[in-house]
Amino acid sequence: MIKVAPSFSINSKTAVLNEITSRLAKKDANLWGEKAAAEAAIRLDWVDLPSTSRELLPTLDALSAWSREIGHENFILCGMGGSSLAPEVIAGHFKKELFILDSTEPTQVAELLKLDLEKSCIIIASKSGSTIETTSQKALFEDALTKAGLEIKNHMVIVTDPESPLHHSAREDGLKVITANPNVGGRFSALSAFGLVPAALIGVDVSLLLDDAEDAAETFIVPDSSVVRVASLLAEKEFAFARFYDGDSDHPGLADWIEQLVAESTGKDGKGVLPIVLSRAPKDRSKVITFKDGDALSVTGPLGAQFIFWEWVTALLCFLLKVDPFNQPNVAESKERTGKILSDWKNLTASKGDLIDNCEVFATNAHNSLTEYLRELGTGEYLAVMAYLNRNADKRLIEIREILEAKLKLPITFGWGPRFLHSTGQFHKGGPLVGTFLQITSTPDLNLEIPGAGYGFERLILAQALGDNEALASRGLKVMRIDIKNREAGIEQLLREVAKL
Repeated sequence: MIKVAPSFSINSKTAVLNEITSRLAKKDANLWGEKAAAEAAIRLDWVDLPSTSRELLPTLDALSAWSREIGHENFILCGMGGSSLAPEVIAGHFKKELFILDSTEPTQVAELLKLDLEKSCIIIASKSGSTIETTSQKALFEDALTKAGLEIKNHMVIVTDPESPLHHSAREDGLKVITANPNVGGRFSALSAFGLVPAALIGVDVSLLLDDAEDAAETFIVPDSSVVRVASLLAEKEFAFARFYDGDSDHPGLADWIEQLVAESTGKDGKGVLPIVLSRAPKDRSKVITFKDGDALSVTGPLGAQFIFWEWVTALLCFLLKVDPFNQPNVAESKERTGKILSDWKNLTASKGDLIDNCEVFATNAHNSLTEYLRELGTGEYLAVMAYLNRNADKRLIEIREILEAKLKLPITFGWGPRFLHSTGQFHKGGPLVGTFLQITSTPDLNLEIPGAGYGFERLILAQALGDNEALASRGLKVMRIDIKNREAGIEQLLREVAKL
């Protein structure tokens, strides 16, 4: 069951939402307007997942038994966005070890090749079956398993939609494949095979998640229910940049999952709500949504209930904003630009930036110091920091978010590239065009080839940064790229300069 704080009060919008909750429960595809109806008609099965996903339980039991028989001890999940964020939350909540690979940064990818592959199970999760990050990771692990003299079919599990390219290739190769419900969008898939397969393999009793979700969902159509009250508040102008903190809760990573769900669903047609995920406990919690009982804007309850709760909240919020919650029209743009850059790499003109110690700055306007460059980013209504680095080894960089927010007095988001492209990336380009953008890149010392691609991960991640840079700049948005020459020294320099603002 979900409990929300009294501060989520009844307002002018709750009556409107009370009238449609029963329609959402019945999966009415017309809720979001005529233009959205066709997409909604094939994306609403998430509403029933607390009950329909029980059909997966025998399959998951058999899969777990197979894994135990093989002797898997390490579980590596290769997936992006909705395919990785929910499993990461589940693993953290139940204190299970799950290695998440949602990056193309070479050193981060290479870390997982150091594991004992003979005792490893690699879970390849991709709804479309053609996600460039995941297909690249799959090729790498297949090559590594083969070189280690191991049978790929004993160490790889595929989760994808029926009849996707990945489904076809996996069947041909004799791999274990679990197909997900194709009528569930990726970011609404926490309680589908994408969330439950990794959970079951690491030893989580997934029936508990489904039980809690089902119990919670039964309360959502009651007048002035928890989902109605929270969605109504998030639609208020003061929550256009909604702050979340999960650091002192039982659900580490839940705010990151909500960030993707809300930002990618609402951020289009020049509208949207952008979650700001805090990495440190805020001094003032009065306007921060937390998951700790007693806080002003607390939302408490078991994890399975949280998943279905926030999916309902997002769908209702999109109704109030009058946007289609299930499409992502601007996500493909950066992918297409990345593909073009990769295919035309030899003809790419290498530009030179302004080298300041360990940081090379690529910006439209020239300045005399790194501090002056950074100060220029304070001209929008929010600033997005996008770090195409190793989120394990370079995690200290996340400190920059709080420092920038204190200095610039702006909402600041922080995202690890390229995973944020499957999350807030849609909002950046499809939501209100009021942001400024700081890309942080670095040429890694390691060259890690992607088997069969003709290039390595170091080229792929740079192409992804450059592709998104082009997409942002084409809209007249201010985007600055800082390329770090030495990781440790460069991060230290950035933090030091930001503190001077």
